Amino acid sequence: MENAKMFLRAEEVAEIMEVSLPYAYKLIREMNRELTRKGCFTIAGRIDRKFFFDHFYGTREEQEVQ
Repeated sequence: MENAKMFLRAEEVAEIMEVSLPYAYKLIREMNRELTRKGCFTIAGRIDRKFFFDHFYGTREEQEVQ
């Protein structure tokens, strides 16, 4: 794995999406529910980095989004 962290925290999601911290937690909960339905394990308050960027930005890379 490259040097990037595997998970994004709510603070990072809030900054990337330019939303409030409570809303970032809500987004993470919804995405984690989706991952749980797919049979994945999740961590409260964190979201898989790749899933997040794929979910919100399709196949664009993280560097292209920022």
